[in-house]
Amino acid sequence: MTLSVIIPCFNERRTIRTIVEKVKAVVAAGTEIIIVDDASTDGTDGIVDKLALDGVVVMHHPVNRGKGAAMETGFRHATGDIVLVQDADLEYDPKDYPSLLSPIENGEADVVFGSRFMGGRPHRVVYFWHMVGNRLLTLLSNIFTNINLSDMETGYKVFRREALTDLRIEEARFGFEPEITAKLAQRRCRFYEVGISYYGRTYEEGKKIGWRDGIRALYAILKYNLWRRESYVCSAASATSAAPSFEPRLPVSISRT
Repeated sequence: MTLSVIIPCFNERRTIRTIVEKVKAVVAAGTEIIIVDDASTDGTDGIVDKLALDGVVVMHHPVNRGKGAAMETGFRHATGDIVLVQDADLEYDPKDYPSLLSPIENGEADVVFGSRFMGGRPHRVVYFWHMVGNRLLTLLSNIFTNINLSDMETGYKVFRREALTDLRIEEARFGFEPEITAKLAQRRCRFYEVGISYYGRTYEEGKKIGWRDGIRALYAILKYNLWRRESYVCSAASATSAAPSFEPRLPVSISRT
């Protein structure tokens, strides 16, 4: 099975080269790596354009639109059988890819979440209230979706490509996490979780998510579980070779080699 790795980034000048090197160290040659630069202002755009010369697909948003919009752009252009989301900030380690990909490669799962709260992998200890917020949002999401996740807000999410068919991402920022969880649960996709390592960073180191994103996530849980429900059914039996389709919002510039 082929793999597409989508890396959304905004102002990640210090880490973007390193994360691409780490990804390349664990994936097969020729794996599709897509960077979506969300109108960075710190020089990240120039760095990723240089990475495009080394086989990375680079896309630029003309204005900053948020992680959810970057994911929509990446999903729309991914061609692999499996689509994996990789944050650019080094909090998540690509060495966990084998565990994340295994349930899909074995035909057991449509969606795999990498959980920061299960397993014995190394974790950097950072913000207590972030952990509390994550657990509360996960609990509320689980109440509505009736799936027993331990970490809905995780940055490591992996999808069988057919699971994304005709799925449109509406949340521009971090509301993407509960939105896609709700929509895929309504499609009756098969969810798996695996334990991952986590190297959380501080706000001084560039962490971007804040309390307003938590409020939006709460709203997104209610919105996409109660008011915007999916009707498409995701199952191994219904999988087709057709590419997922997405409705574009704004134009992007693309660099391919």
